[in-house]
Amino acid sequence: MLASVRAAAPEWDLWLVLGEEGPLADIARKQGLQVIVEPFPPELARLGDANSTTVFHLLRAAVATASYARSLARLLKRIQPDLIHSNGFKMHLLGAWARPRRTRLVWHIHDYVGSRRMMRRLLRPFRKACSVAITNSDSVSKDLETALPGLRSVRIYNAVDLDRFSPRGERVDLDAAAGLSSAPAGTIRVGFVATFARWKGHKVFLQALAKLPRDLAIRGYIIGGPIYQTNGSQWTLEELKQEADRLQLTDRVGFTGFLEDNAAAIRGLDILVHASTEREPFGMVIIEGMACGKAVIASQAGGAAELFVDGMNALGHPPGDAAALARQIERLCDDESLRTRLAKAARGTAERLYHNKGLAVQLLQLYHRCDSGPAQREPAAALSAVNK
Repeated sequence: MLASVRAAAPEWDLWLVLGEEGPLADIARKQGLQVIVEPFPPELARLGDANSTTVFHLLRAAVATASYARSLARLLKRIQPDLIHSNGFKMHLLGAWARPRRTRLVWHIHDYVGSRRMMRRLLRPFRKACSVAITNSDSVSKDLETALPGLRSVRIYNAVDLDRFSPRGERVDLDAAAGLSSAPAGTIRVGFVATFARWKGHKVFLQALAKLPRDLAIRGYIIGGPIYQTNGSQWTLEELKQEADRLQLTDRVGFTGFLEDNAAAIRGLDILVHASTEREPFGMVIIEGMACGKAVIASQAGGAAELFVDGMNALGHPPGDAAALARQIERLCDDESLRTRLAKAARGTAERLYHNKGLAVQLLQLYHRCDSGPAQREPAAALSAVNK
């Protein structure tokens, strides 16, 4: 998003404020963006709807949050941004608390507010501080209308850099990354790329692999690792390896861990699987796989279902249905012409709908339409506050 805006408006002063150090900060610095890491206190970092939080922990988190908000307010006073574009529920709240009085605030809603009971209650009183909310799918827009009535919203689909996510380029040796011997010639490589969030469908993917015929020449790969600090929100690597052992998949699946270059990892696959067990707000890996020209199988629920047409540019399966997923994997393994046709159509869809240049146009139009703050002044500085 920042790279797209910078290319479209090079005179703007862009800042990225993060709650933790990590790969995103390094990528932004390499692009010449001004990056500030203001680390979240542990109590704030761990706070979320996924964990069973006691009153004591909530009180500790409240104290830590108030302290962090004061620090963020001092930082924003120094930067004096014309616009704050916040990502993540915690940063939406902090941005509303800490923004300078005349600074416009845009919330980028990437998740279902209605299913986040605590965050829904916390966000509701701050709706008037937000000039407009961006949603990443029509599904999220409908949820937001119910959860935060009266908040103006605009749907803008996420996008990818089509030069980076392309059929052409380096490929990761997935066998080596997973510590496996090279797969025999002719093996179909089926990959699952995701964080270790429990709803992403890792176990559904493993169960689907276990249902495939043993003589089918395939190898599965789980690409990614745990990234969240929120308690109880993700699998551990050991849990997933134990599940693979239970399903007798030791020789059919490898775990690569986190790979820095997602595009190169996806190019190492023949089939990319998305298997979220709950409705997905968007499904970034779906459009990344499509942009890389891969045959994609995706869970048909929520915003993810908006991104493709089943049988035309990807294949769908019901969320959580391992048997249905196995049938789609087997179908693609047995039909090379179908894989080729879907891959070609997928790339065309990405070029038409999910291009990063199109994202920049939509964002700039939205920024200029924000109706709070100085009416005539063009944004000279933009701040993106990001939190996972």
